[in-house]
Amino acid sequence: MEVTFYPRKDLKNKKGYMPMRMHIAVDGCLIKKSIKEIKVLEIHWKQDKQRIKPNNSKEEYNFHVEYNEILDELSAKVKNIERYAFLNNVELTREFVLSKLDEKITVATEYDFFETFDEFIRTSKGNSAQRTITGYRTVYNFLKDFQKETNIVLSFKDLNLSVFDELRNYSFYVKEIKNNYFAKITNVLKRFMSWSLDREYHKNIVFRKFSAPEDEIEVIFLTVEELLRLYNKDFPSSKYEKVRDIYCFACFTGLRYSDLHNLKPSNIHKDHIKLNIKKTKDIDHIIPLNKYSQEILKKYKGTPFEPIPMISSQKFNTYIKKCCELAEIDTPVTISRYKGSTRYDVTLPKHKLITCHTARKTFATNSLILGMDERVVRTITGHKKESTFSKYVNIANDHKKKQMENSWDKL
Repeated sequence: MEVTFYPRKDLKNKKGYMPMRMHIAVDGCLIKKSIKEIKVLEIHWKQDKQRIKPNNSKEEYNFHVEYNEILDELSAKVKNIERYAFLNNVELTREFVLSKLDEKITVATEYDFFETFDEFIRTSKGNSAQRTITGYRTVYNFLKDFQKETNIVLSFKDLNLSVFDELRNYSFYVKEIKNNYFAKITNVLKRFMSWSLDREYHKNIVFRKFSAPEDEIEVIFLTVEELLRLYNKDFPSSKYEKVRDIYCFACFTGLRYSDLHNLKPSNIHKDHIKLNIKKTKDIDHIIPLNKYSQEILKKYKGTPFEPIPMISSQKFNTYIKKCCELAEIDTPVTISRYKGSTRYDVTLPKHKLITCHTARKTFATNSLILGMDERVVRTITGHKKESTFSKYVNIANDHKKKQMENSWDKL
């Protein structure tokens, strides 16, 4: 609901005073309501500010303080009406809005933290991926558990650094989550607080000081030799064969799993793919096809699976581990994680660490190792963050350095 105030120039009296009218735009409908309490001179009305400016010292007092308070209350009332309708699934009709405006104006002094969080999640569905919405709901449930188990009531006015410290301690020592997951919780919490601050649901800006830096983690990827071994492996089941083809296609193109799901035959051209990227909202993104990705597309052309077969990400992550195990991708890999300041190391065969996300990392890392220009690789993958892409560059440089040591330095 968009609110705008206008002076009624057509009703200007002999002294130049004009009554005000409120326009409310909602769902393509314009609702008009007169504000009889206010009379304003044209020279005192600031349309860009939507408020009455003070009179100068030589003019008669124009009641700008009192009148602007009425406008503030009306603006707040419209927000409350919209929020009430949203939370109670009420249609915002002209009759409903006008009836609520005629009621006594009451401005909410404090909004419920979790009711507002639920509103934040629901309003985000229109411009966020499902995976993002699922992450928001997970954080909502985590904070609910925190409040229930610690008896610390979460509210906008009381959310301070002490409460954040309690949340951190609960995360590490009760739930035993790792630093990077706590960083995600913190980021979502700050995003929600910023969203609700923009809507004037609170005035607490302490949340901007909340800090939970992420630890740098290992980049898990298949080497060129491991990738080709998987690509050429004969599997006893067509199920594993299809999962292998999905994974390898992602390794040869750098596509995210979400974009593979949206891939259609119309996106496939002779030597490239053209599609809209779901996560970054890039339009007509071009990805060149190499001989391996073209072979996979040719395999499924004209079949019910064209352009490539797809399954849910949960099943995929289970099956691709088995595929890599059958392909004997079992190099020991040690990963380190932190819970607070405590470090935990675990060594696993590589096939246990392979998921749909490692395919994109495999493409980026091996493309750089094989000598592709950094700018070209980044254009194909569409990485926005320099810090994320630099990890692959560092791995490629380390690989080249080892190759130099194992060749020229041994002469």
